[in-house]
Amino acid sequence: MAGSTTRGSQAHPRPWWSRTARAVWAYVRRAPGTYTWLAILFVTTQVIRHVDQATADRILERRSTNLHHLQVSPVRVLVTSALWIAGGGWPTYFLLYNLFHVPAERWLGTLRWISVAMLAHVGATYLSEGVLGWAIHRGLVSPRAVYTLDYGVSYALAGVAAVLTYLTVRPWRYFYAAGVLVVYGLGVQQSRDYTSIGHFSAALIGFACYPIARDRPGSFDPAAIVRTSWRRVRGR
Repeated sequence: MAGSTTRGSQAHPRPWWSRTARAVWAYVRRAPGTYTWLAILFVTTQVIRHVDQATADRILERRSTNLHHLQVSPVRVLVTSALWIAGGGWPTYFLLYNLFHVPAERWLGTLRWISVAMLAHVGATYLSEGVLGWAIHRGLVSPRAVYTLDYGVSYALAGVAAVLTYLTVRPWRYFYAAGVLVVYGLGVQQSRDYTSIGHFSAALIGFACYPIARDRPGSFDPAAIVRTSWRRVRGR
């Protein structure tokens, strides 16, 4: 009798969808800033998708960090320009945010992570637009370029990708840093435009954020991951 009572009182296992939802929530809440940002980007992407081209152009123009807006309303456009996606589509950025922003936020903490992202976003914007302003002053491009559209989250992404160098243990961090420099350096070499200069500048700003990451020791060891995976394969 006692045995049957014990068996009957045992809790039923949670259904698979409940376990999955709990696992997803546990994953998301460890990087709240990243997923809040992604949620905003999803909404703004849907807005652009469901309006006509003329309306979309007006929306994005008001949020562009071009030379004109940086002179008259810099804070507004620096904030709002980081809430819209410039090419690539939301699913692409969902993947990139999980590859770079999520580990950075978990490692640095939300405040330090967003500090790196915003330093890269703001710093690279001013550096790239400064290059464009110099080109206009020298007569290399049209004065109308002061109204060029410039918005998106890629500068912040480049800075965060670069600061993850310090999450990677030696000697792998040097290979990772070289990879970041090659990717963004090739962009400058191939495109030779102010946007590619902005991306490269953002990566350099990310490297320069070492003081923010200094007391967060690196723990990502590709060799250890490979060894662990190999042991699991052999143990099967």
